[in-house]
Amino acid sequence: MKKNYGKRIFLLEIFAIILGLIFLVPFYFVIVNSVKGFSEILIDAAALPKEILFSNYAKVWEIISFQDAFLNSLIITVFSVTGIVLISSMAAWKMVRTPGKLSKFLFILFVSAMVIPFQTVMIPLMKLGGMLGIMNSIPGIVIMYFGFGVSLSLFLYHGFVKTIPQEIEESARIDGCSQFGVFWRIVFPLLKPITVTVIILNTLWIWNDYLLPLLVLQDAELRTIPLATSSFFAQYTKQWDMGLAALVMGIAPVIVFFLFLQKHIIKGIAAGSIK
Repeated sequence: MKKNYGKRIFLLEIFAIILGLIFLVPFYFVIVNSVKGFSEILIDAAALPKEILFSNYAKVWEIISFQDAFLNSLIITVFSVTGIVLISSMAAWKMVRTPGKLSKFLFILFVSAMVIPFQTVMIPLMKLGGMLGIMNSIPGIVIMYFGFGVSLSLFLYHGFVKTIPQEIEESARIDGCSQFGVFWRIVFPLLKPITVTVIILNTLWIWNDYLLPLLVLQDAELRTIPLATSSFFAQYTKQWDMGLAALVMGIAPVIVFFLFLQKHIIKGIAAGSIK
């Protein structure tokens, strides 16, 4: 019985390794071809480069003004994610702690917004943005990300807040802590595991988003990394060597960010289970 169980575990591990290698294949093609010449990519995209051309990265940096695109993406992502975390965590806590018809209605309203495709609200959103004067601006697109990102984040926070005992908050109030202090000193630190999850999900989405910046940001100096990278892939010409180098430069920061916070997710979950 134990031998059969051991064989199953071994086979599952082998299957998991093979599956992981399959998922890494696209990364291999992107990274390897980012240091090749254009003609070499067309001859054999799967082969290792005959000559490593790091000059592709230097050319991309100059052509698309990568530092400006990176700064735009960073500003939009940081402010959007920060706002989403603050709004959704406070709203979820208030809804859970003040049960009633209004709270239930608002929660259902937010959850329902998750199933509405972006394409259905795209044109009305652009018209409303034009009326409010927030088009072609970084603050404008940040406000739009608030609207699209709060629904899922509030749903995640709502379920997590229910696991926090109310006795902790009541003890803080007895000691003279205000409503504001209860949330920031007691509740919000306990939300760390789900907060890290919300930050990762929204950072990956906003950093890599292409459609909303394409619709909102028309000026070249406001371009994000996905918009700048798309300039190498036109209708009739595709600069694979430059484009793939730009992709590597664009995804590297967010991969490092994800790997860094992944460690904190495991620590937070372990701490929560011990409590």
